Amino acid sequence: MNVFAPDRAVRQRPRLILLAVCLAVLMVPVSLSGISVALPAIGQSLHAGIVPLQWSVNAYSVSAASFVLATGSLADIVGRRRMFVAGTALFGLSSLVCALATNIYLLDSARALAGLGAAAIITAGTAVVATTFQGPARNRAFAMTGVVVGAGLALGPTTSGWLIALMGWRGIFLSQLLIAVVVLCMVRVLPESHDVEAERVDWAGTSTFTSSLFVLTVAVAEGPQLGWTSPAMLGLVVVFALLLAGFVLAERRQDRPMFDLSLFTQPRFVALCLLPVVFAFGFVGLVVLIPSYLIGANGESSSTAGLTMLLLTGPVLVVPLLAARLLQWGVSTRVLLAGSLLVTTLGVAWLTVIHPGIGWLVLLGPMLTVGIGQGLSSGLMDGAAVSSVEPSRAGMAAGMFNTMRLAGEAVAIAAMGGVLVSLIQGRLSHGIGAFSGQTSGTAHSLANKVASGNISGPAASVPGPHHAAFTHFLSGGYTDAMHIMLWAIAAFCGVATVVVYVLLAERPAARAVPPSDPDPDADSAVVALPVEPEPEQVSR
Repeated sequence: MNVFAPDRAVRQRPRLILLAVCLAVLMVPVSLSGISVALPAIGQSLHAGIVPLQWSVNAYSVSAASFVLATGSLADIVGRRRMFVAGTALFGLSSLVCALATNIYLLDSARALAGLGAAAIITAGTAVVATTFQGPARNRAFAMTGVVVGAGLALGPTTSGWLIALMGWRGIFLSQLLIAVVVLCMVRVLPESHDVEAERVDWAGTSTFTSSLFVLTVAVAEGPQLGWTSPAMLGLVVVFALLLAGFVLAERRQDRPMFDLSLFTQPRFVALCLLPVVFAFGFVGLVVLIPSYLIGANGESSSTAGLTMLLLTGPVLVVPLLAARLLQWGVSTRVLLAGSLLVTTLGVAWLTVIHPGIGWLVLLGPMLTVGIGQGLSSGLMDGAAVSSVEPSRAGMAAGMFNTMRLAGEAVAIAAMGGVLVSLIQGRLSHGIGAFSGQTSGTAHSLANKVASGNISGPAASVPGPHHAAFTHFLSGGYTDAMHIMLWAIAAFCGVATVVVYVLLAERPAARAVPPSDPDPDADSAVVALPVEPEPEQVSR
């Protein structure tokens, strides 16, 4: 039961409420995708290696994924507006610290706090929308938040590239601080609500889930540094398995678990939770890693790289409209979602044409194809996940879906970064001997710098006659590693296409809505964040 009594002022300002929530939600994807074009500049400015530099992305994504369920539970207890304000304030303060950071470790710590703020913004903002709008207006409000999430992810690299050109990399975080301040000035229009049945936060589940996700991320990110088969790596895998088992046990003992594992017995729900994980590798990971390649191997500026990324992210802004039209024309959700994976597979495989000096015309086809694949499903996955279970468990399903999405992004970004370093190191180790005496760098140290988009730095230390050859050697190793990783991602997406298509097959026994009471919005729902039941209009 929700306690919520909107006063007359609130009823008259629903658009302001939605604007405040959308502005705050906009910061969450922008902060993830936008930092991608800044990594080379941050690395050079703060003299950071690839591992701590990559953690400026990992810390944010891991923190957001770890606490999205806990902040949702806490918001039900202390109040959704209070949690929204706290999350926005924490995000803004963290952005200020990032803008003033003088070393990479302070930046990483602030990014972790920003991730916690992002989790609170997502969950509390969703609840505010759900308790403000009813009926068709609620569907439209959630559709708007979905557009904002897609726009933030799509425009993050481009806007960040422009900010870097105007103000340097610190301008990215100052812009986020400005948005947070604007949102905080608008919070008076937000209604307050809470769940009177909510008693406490599932701290056992939260702590074990957070710890297990952190350990897994450390393992995949630090693999090249520790050695993939080293005792330390095996120890991390064992610790992860134990923590994951502890999380499962903790959730099974809860009367009201925040993560209902029984939903994973439903094939359709499993398929829908698999989709964002696959796209984390096939799209989000590329959004983070490709700008470093364009800056390092292609010699582009941050602003040019950000503009080039529009080829990949731009379709996410418009293709969901095409997907909605295809649904109206009778194309099933199953075909659209599996088809989106197939298109992504083809685009990622096509992207292996990437090479130093490549122009945007050559990148146009493969990057647009990947973006179209993501766009075809971005407006459908959330609504399909919610409608795949009975209405009483819709909020739980949406929370689990968002957790899988954020956790998948955290692991994908860390894993792709770690694997890329290993692949570059392997390619460089075969030819580094030809430059013996010309450079003091080892294959391992060079791989760390190259993977962060810094080729000009190591190449500058080589004397003039060998400078061009060494630069070609480094960029060639980077390119070969990217090709191997792209083929592996394409293979993963291809297998997932078949799996998702099979799991989405209609099973009468698994229908969430009886045939006599169909849900007309089941295939057309566009929901980016959890949906809650209608609030009861009672006095506070």
